[in-house]
Amino acid sequence: DSNARSSMLAKLLIDAIVHQTTVLIAGVSTAAGIRAPLAHVADQVFVDLSRAIEEQGVGRKVAADMFGLALRTYQKKVQRLSESSSAAHRTLWEAVLDHLEKHPDTTRQRLMKRFAVDGEDNVAAVLNDLLGSGVLERRGKGPQALYRLSPRDDSAAALRELDRDEIATLLWVFIYRRRGATLGEIASVTGWKEEVITAALADLCVSGRIEPDGAAESVRTKAATRYRASTVTVPVGAAVGWAGAVIDHYQTVCTAIVTKLQAGSGISLPQDTVGGATLGFDIYPGHPHEEEVYALLRTVRGDVNRLWEKVAAHNRENPIPESRKRKVHFYFGQTVRDAVLETAPDGAASAADEAETEVEE
Repeated sequence: DSNARSSMLAKLLIDAIVHQTTVLIAGVSTAAGIRAPLAHVADQVFVDLSRAIEEQGVGRKVAADMFGLALRTYQKKVQRLSESSSAAHRTLWEAVLDHLEKHPDTTRQRLMKRFAVDGEDNVAAVLNDLLGSGVLERRGKGPQALYRLSPRDDSAAALRELDRDEIATLLWVFIYRRRGATLGEIASVTGWKEEVITAALADLCVSGRIEPDGAAESVRTKAATRYRASTVTVPVGAAVGWAGAVIDHYQTVCTAIVTKLQAGSGISLPQDTVGGATLGFDIYPGHPHEEEVYALLRTVRGDVNRLWEKVAAHNRENPIPESRKRKVHFYFGQTVRDAVLETAPDGAASAADEAETEVEE
């Protein structure tokens, strides 16, 4: 019947979305030579998914059934994982980096002894990975070989920790998307330490990117203060902010899909203001329409940015009351990839190169 067909279609769609999301996570977790910890991912997915399902108005008993769990088991799991969601997770990759940052010129023998509990094969694999990515240097061979961090501009600390400006940009996007947030709400969702959030909020307030409700100087550090952002801009070529841009892109795409599905129809109509389209052009060097295709990419980006600047300038002179504000999100992405790279993760090559602009009407 129709319900069974809809259920099967939903399952296929969920499977495809999960697959593409894992491809994105894999790309981000290994980008630029880093090896981000993933031990918390499964638990975080469960917590976030259960929270999002309940926010859709689904009762806990039904949500538990959707996960194939008894209600009591579901409730205990949500409570346990929510309480531990802010726990720090470290990888062997990070631990080795941290040790070598504090103890340069450590021998292979000493490293193996220091991380004996992790297993010699695992430690050797991490060392080879760090050497191959240029993060480490080695002098000599065998057990007495010396390892130290490469003298590069991006130190080990920079490889393992977000830049302060990058954290502020991520928080800026978070506050903008939620149309305001308190320190407590931010800590609950992100799991970040309170001092990190407080410092980022202070930077954002000083730069004028966000504003607290009430007197900024007297309430800035209070957990109940709600911070708001009227706009977010991550310009092309910015030294920081690419992570915020990726999150903004992904959230916009997901919101558009969910909004379309909640409208109750998968059919696109000419007058629709919600939805998306993906067009692929097969060309080759010297193709008669090659330059026209590349010009399209330049033209769309240029037109969108010019319109955004025009609307933003008007809104700065004529602030819009929250009660009258209508958000219009326009998303576009660009990827150029040769056929020999078709086995690469979908979208991984271009995700960090994009930056989104927002239009407020």
